[in-house]
Formats: sequence, C-alpha cells, structure tokens
Amino acid sequence: MHMSPDEFRALAAQATDFVADYWERVESFRVLSGVKPGEIGAVLPESAPERGFIEEAEPAAAWGRVFEDLERIVLPGLTHWQHPGFFAFFPANVSAPAVIGELLSAGLGVQGMLWATSPACTELEVRVLEWLAEMVGLPRTFTSRDGEAGGGVIQGTASEGTLAALCAARYRAKRAWRAEGAGHVAGHGAGHGAGHGAEAEPHLVMYTSEQAHSSVVKAAMIAGLADGPQDRRHVRLIGVDAAGAMDPAALEQAIDEDVAAGRCPFFVVGTVGTTGTTAIDPVGAIAAGVRRACSGRGDLAPWIHIDAAHAGAALICPEHRWWIDGVEGVDSFSFNPHKWLLTNFDCSCFWTRDRASLIGSMSITPEYLRNAASESGAVVDYRDWHVPLGRRFRSLKLWLVIRHYGVEGLRRYIREHIRIAGLFESWVRADGRFEVTQPRTMNLICFRLRGPEGASGAEVDALNKRLLDAINASGRVYLIH
Repeated sequence: MHMSPDEFRALAAQATDFVADYWERVESFRVLSGVKPGEIGAVLPESAPERGFIEEAEPAAAWGRVFEDLERIVLPGLTHWQHPGFFAFFPANVSAPAVIGELLSAGLGVQGMLWATSPACTELEVRVLEWLAEMVGLPRTFTSRDGEAGGGVIQGTASEGTLAALCAARYRAKRAWRAEGAGHVAGHGAGHGAGHGAEAEPHLVMYTSEQAHSSVVKAAMIAGLADGPQDRRHVRLIGVDAAGAMDPAALEQAIDEDVAAGRCPFFVVGTVGTTGTTAIDPVGAIAAGVRRACSGRGDLAPWIHIDAAHAGAALICPEHRWWIDGVEGVDSFSFNPHKWLLTNFDCSCFWTRDRASLIGSMSITPEYLRNAASESGAVVDYRDWHVPLGRRFRSLKLWLVIRHYGVEGLRRYIREHIRIAGLFESWVRADGRFEVTQPRTMNLICFRLRGPEGASGAEVDALNKRLLDAINASGRVYLIH
C-alpha cells in the first residue's frame, strides 16, 4: 500500500520544486487573499474519497491532481506571509535550511518525549539551546552547563512559554506558602504567611503591563487563576510610561498593596518588544523593584518571566543587549526564532534558572514512561518541561539555520531589517502629511495620517482606516492597525 522509496523521492522532488517555484514567484500574488468566507470550502468535496491514489493504475501520476489543486484552490486562498509586501503582525520568515530541517524531522519520525525515546533528539536540543543562550547574551545560569540549575527547551509558542512559567511560579509559591504556614503552626516564624495554616491556599496575584500580549491573561485563564479576561483580583495590569514600557514604581506599589492586604504576589511578566509598539520594559528595574517589595517578607519571591517573543532575535547583535540589562535577576526568558530568526513555525525557545520548579509543576510518571535512564537522574526528559507529552524533533531546523548562516550571518540579517526600518521612518518623518506616533525601538514603525487642521480624533481615525483599507485592498501590501 505504501510508496516505495523511489516513488517518494520523485514526489518529494516535485514538492520541493513546487515550494522553490512558489518562493520565486510569491511577489506575483496578492499578498492578502481576496477570497470570500466559505469560498474555499465550497470547491472541496463534502466527504473523503473512498478510493485513494493507491487504487489507480499509476498512483504517482495521480498525485499530479494534488499539485493542480494546490495551484487552483490553495494558493489563491492564502495570505502570503513570505511576500515582500507583507508588513502585518510580526514577521514569520522561513528559510531553506529550516524547511530542510522540518523535512528531516518529519522523515525521521522521532517522538522525543523522553531521552530514552531518542537520545539525539534531546541532547541536540540541549546543546542548541546552550548555543542560542550564549548568542543572545543570557547568563550561564539559564543553562545546565557546569551543574547550573537552569536549562532551555523548545516550546511551540511564546504563549505556551508564558503558561509554563506561570505553572512553575504557582508551584514554587504554593510550596513556599505551605512550608511557611507549617513553620508558623509549629511556632517557628511569621513572615508574609503569618496566621495561615498549613492547609490554607493563598490568594495568588500576578502582574503584567497594560501593553503585554493577550497571552499573559489567557495563560491565567487556562491555569484557572483568572475567572476571565477582566479578572483584576488575580491579574493586575500595571501602567506604562509615554514610550509604552512598564512603570516599575507602579509595579512595586501594586505588590506592596497586595502584600499588605494578605494576598500573595507570585508572578510578574515583563515584555521586551510589546505587541503594539515594541516598547521595552526595564528588566533590571522590574527585578529590583520586586526584590525591594518582597524584602523581609519570608519566602515571598515572585517568579519573573520576560517575554521577548519577537524582539529576542535581535539580541544576537551586541548593540541591543542593553534591552535585557538585569536579566540575571529574572527566573525565565523566552523568544521565538520562528518570528525573526529564519526558522519556520513552530519554534519558541524558553530558558529558566529554576528548572526544578518548572519540572515539579509538570511532572507525572505513569508506569509506561518509567525507564532506567530517567530513573538514573542523568538525563533530561523534556516531556516534563511543557504541557504536551509528545514532541517533535524541532531542534533540527534551528540547528541547521544556525549552522548555515552562522551567528554573524544572522546578525547581518537582523541589522539590515533595522536599517531598512530606520530608512522608512525617515521617509515618514519627512512627509508632513504623516506622523510617527511612538518611538521606534527596532523594526516596527507606528505611523498615521495627521488629518486636516481642526479634525476631531474620530475623524482622523476614520481617515486612517480608509487609508489602511485602500492599501490592503490593493493586494500589493498588507498592514495592520
């Protein structure tokens, strides 16, 4: 029933040609698909075929219809993220080495949930994450080198990384709370847990910026901490400065207020490169403020996570490392090579200085997962580092991207994007009809039409919406508000 190796070679070559041809002609397509809702579904059969290509006289030739359907149905229904006129959201740029790595991963068919299920899958990921930590300027404490308590792992997305950090933070906070409560019951101390019993549950509170990605609040909802998007009893949104960065003094005050009220601050999320404006939260000042607010309050030590989903790639350039000054004082850090480092989706890198809390919050070992290597404690089992049990060989594509371009080649790529962004910004500033509305920190430019003299805010908004709609309707460029 299955393809022979020779049949697979022929079809894989045809698929590779299709992708390469697509890359060559992607600029010829409308960047934003023009299909209407339901239009694609209307031309697809309502039921699956009872008889497949294997029943035909020439199965390989029958595959020609697949490529015809890709051309006729799929390509017109795509928004072309690799189009040179795609300026919406953040980039998701693929590269040939990454695609080859994805093909190899799929072909090898590895399930890397345990070290024992494929040692190379685990050990390559450990090493590549050590490379990348060094490339972006993270301290060694974020790795397991030299017996450090940290380590890195590839998650699916930065949203998953935030959820993992929240789970680790809650695990650590509850352990500290219960230990301190038990100590108080035994007459051995008070601290922030004074008066609560060993079985009491703390009122957990987390903090993030008003400009943080929506995935932070979503993580609180998924974890059962927040009752919904508007729950401010458990999720405190901290104000920002004129540039859109978190105000560390406001954060410190909020923590002080919650501690005084008997609540338990346990999790802080800072952002390097916010979604709306790529603002940079002051990492060092946030960490220092949290330490001051919690000083002398028993084991109260909120977990600090830094979400650098898009911007983290630029940290491979030393001139941008000041963005994470003070990172040695945080507990976890993540960014997405699948955004700005030429590695196709999905590939989100997450590091922590406290892997014991991360693993403790995720680990459960049924009998069918027990094995000698895991029991020895000498290996990493990545199934305990994130929500899913199963995992693909994702480090392959990142490994090949780094080896192909080298660190210096990747730096040139990032620097050229930032140079071009600066050039575009200069054009906008030179045109009196437009204004740059937020400081540019990297490759995102926030700009708009000024509108006629005396126009109201609503009128200027409407004018900008008409301009945006006209640009996107052209099919040449895709922007978002």
